[in-house]
Amino acid sequence: VQLQASGGGLVQPGGSLRLSCAASGSFFRVNTMGWYRQTPGTQRELVADITTGGTPNYADSVKGRFTISRDNAKNTVYLQMNSLKPEDTAVYYCKGSGTYTDDHRLYVSWGQGTLVTVSS
Repeated sequence: VQLQASGGGLVQPGGSLRLSCAASGSFFRVNTMGWYRQTPGTQRELVADITTGGTPNYADSVKGRFTISRDNAKNTVYLQMNSLKPEDTAVYYCKGSGTYTDDHRLYVSWGQGTLVTVSS
């Protein structure tokens, strides 16, 4: 299963960006999808994730500012980021986990990362 992320860029503090990540492949089912972020010298951290049923989970640092959503028909997850702060600057990675429907193997896949820079 391959994940393709898009939507990063440069934005001023207080601005908004929307990230998208689409999963593709054959004979698979995606369960939890999520977004993580990483800055140089730090560990990758969870930003938000969402179950197939639409239950979201957020890091405390983004609650009230970021909204995660998904379109199950398109195997796509979105991250709407509002009121962005300089400390949100990072490479954002999407993650998907689930099973292959032909042999029921589990998988975990990561997207390639998209850079979000919040700066004036």
